[in-house]
Parts: sequence; structure tokens; C-alpha cells
Amino acid sequence: MAFLRGLSLRGEGDGTWDTVLRGSARRMAGVLHTYAPLTEEAWAEPLRAELGWLSSTLGREPQYATRLDRLLEALRRLSAAGTSEVPPGPGGGPAAGAPAAGGGPLALGAARAAALLERQLTLARTRAHSAALQALGSSRFHALADAVAVLASDVPLSRAAAGPAGAVLEPLAAQAHQRLADAAGALPLNRASLPYNAEAVQASLGTELTTDLQDAPWHQVRILLRLSRYAAEVPGAGPAGEPARIADAGRLLQQHHEAAESASAVAAAARTPRIAPATAYALGVLHADQRHEVEAARFAFSRLWQSGSPAQAATAASAQPASSAQAAQPVPAAAPARAGAAPGARTP
Repeated sequence: MAFLRGLSLRGEGDGTWDTVLRGSARRMAGVLHTYAPLTEEAWAEPLRAELGWLSSTLGREPQYATRLDRLLEALRRLSAAGTSEVPPGPGGGPAAGAPAAGGGPLALGAARAAALLERQLTLARTRAHSAALQALGSSRFHALADAVAVLASDVPLSRAAAGPAGAVLEPLAAQAHQRLADAAGALPLNRASLPYNAEAVQASLGTELTTDLQDAPWHQVRILLRLSRYAAEVPGAGPAGEPARIADAGRLLQQHHEAAESASAVAAAARTPRIAPATAYALGVLHADQRHEVEAARFAFSRLWQSGSPAQAATAASAQPASSAQAAQPVPAAAPARAGAAPGARTP
């Protein structure tokens, strides 16, 4: 069992043990959720809750590390792009009045924005690391490890589990696949079929509640896709669809999740009191960049998902397309500054 293998790797000092433990805990919790009618509820529900607790506790530290690397790389990319746009003057040098190399409006605040993000996310990562170490040394974790160790030989099954594997597993797996199909069908896939959705980007620059309402259905589909994949991995449950297409869809939804969470981290940093206007501007541009990544992931998922569903593809084909001018409508130049500006800060 992968969970027990992760425990043994931890004892050997292998750096992959946390990934193995986290992944196996998440997978077991997902399987218990899908096939809950086949097990005794009094036994399965507490175990599933404990597995979810372990998975989330171990997952926070790598999430913060990945988020910081992503945002710092995006800041470097945006700063380099902003510097390259400085207009040349006579003789090939910078034009009169243009900022010096590396001194563009974005580059001026990028260094401070990077330092602010690094300070906040490193602190969050340190706290997550301490929480993970505390959890792994707790009696709660050891009790969970003991419960998992006896799973292979002692699983309390309900009466519904009596019968051939295919007869009892396939209907429950089909329900998981149908929940995924229903949730994905409820997404605004036709609106996401535009490569640049200015309306959605502008809405994300508004209140935090607006962004959460936009992202939550997509995050839910990501979870349901994972549950559908886990359900199909159980022998006798039947396939969930084309494995390559499901894997690509999961990868795109993971990119969507990372970009959305990164944008939220930038928005939280921009709410720091008394930050400089240049820092607020850099954070605003970075926030808009991450929201564009969100829209890119939605666009790619929309094309992939509709291409595999004839009904959805027909709906998309019959939908009234947006005009090219509306599809290419740019976000106002002041929008990134509003997203990143702290209360009372001036925008350049």
C-alpha cells in the first residue's frame, strides 16, 4: 500500500515520502467517499475525515513554495517585458524622458513586490511546515497509520457490498462520473471559449467575493474530476472515459487552481497598509497576469471538454459568438493598478 510505503520512506529519510503520503491519503479518502454505501458508515466517515486532515496538512507547505516560485518567476517575466518596451532614442539609446534600463514603472516596484510576497509566503510556508511536523508526531497521526495498516485485511463492509464486484462498483462509479459531467456542464464553457475574456478579467478586479464566486465552480469540477479518476482506478469499476483526455483536463484544472490561488495571494499582499505606489502598481499588474492565466486555463479546458462531448459541442456551435471587437476588448490601463493598490495608495 502506498501509504505504508510512504511511512517507510520517511524512516529512511527519502525526500519523496511526504508526496507519497499526501497522495495516498487523498486517494483513499476519495475512494471512501465514492464507495461509501459499501462500507459501514460509523467506520468509514471518521477514517475519511482523518485522511482528509492529513492530506490538507501535508499539502500546505509545498503549495506555498510552488506559489512563491510561480509569482517570483511571473514578476521577472513581466519586468523583463516592461523594460524591453522602453522606446529607443536617437543613436539607439533610450529616448529623452524614458526611464533608465531596469527603471520602468513596473521594474521600480517589482523588487519591493517580490520582497513583500516572499516575506508573506515564506512565513506561511514556515507555519505550514511546523504544523506538518506537529501533526506527524501526534497521537492522531499514529492512530490513523494504525487504522490504515489493517485496511488490507479488515474492511467493515455493508450488506450492499454483497455481490459481484462489477455489479456493486460500477453503479457507484457511474454516479461519480455523472456528477462530474453535470458540474462541468454547468460551467460557463461558451463564455470561456474566448481566448481573452475581458469581461471576466474585469469582474475579477472587483470585490473579493466576485472572484470567489467565479472560481468556486471550477474548483469544484477539479475535485469531482479527481474523484471520478480515483473511482475508475478501483478494479472492476469500469473506465471513466479516455484516460489521456481526463489527464489533460485534470492538468488544466490544476493550472487554473494554481493561478487563481496565486492571484488571491497577490491581492492579499496588495492589502498591506502603507505600501508604496510603485509596489501597488507592480502587484496590480501581477494580479492581472495571474487572472489572465486563469482565463487561459478555462479557455483550454473549454475546448478540450467540449471536443469530447457532442452535446456540449453542438451547444457551443449554436451559441451566438461574441464579436471580435468585444473578444479583443482590452482591460483598462488603470485596472491592474486598482487591483494591486492598497487603500489610500496612489497609482502612477
